[in-house]
Amino acid sequence: MLQRAISPIRRRLDRVGIGISGLCAIHCLLSIVLVSGLGIGGEFFLAPEIHRYGLAVATLVAAVAIGWGALRHRMAAPFVIAMTGLTFMGGALAVPHGYKEAVLTIIGVALVSLGHILNMRHCHSAACKERCGD
Repeated sequence: MLQRAISPIRRRLDRVGIGISGLCAIHCLLSIVLVSGLGIGGEFFLAPEIHRYGLAVATLVAAVAIGWGALRHRMAAPFVIAMTGLTFMGGALAVPHGYKEAVLTIIGVALVSLGHILNMRHCHSAACKERCGD
């Protein structure tokens, strides 16, 4: 009974993770266009705090949603893919601001999103309903 009540929370966290990843990718692309193309917003868009806080939030959401799914379903793929994405995002913090950082971040958020999508898809699969009862 408790598991049925908790399952929608995990799915919502996966959706939030996908949304955060999308916002991060948009932020990266807008930063490149606005700062390099128009020369505006550099102090805000390229602030290191935005990237640190974003990575912290992404890590927390991925750890809860994907980690929870991995423990519940015993599926390694979503976890491995999402953690690889978080590694790319962490690597982006180590390079100077610019296109290299944006490329690493976009690869990272794409992988984290894919991990969340795989996690959600498994929850809706017949195998999950049969094995986990979700």
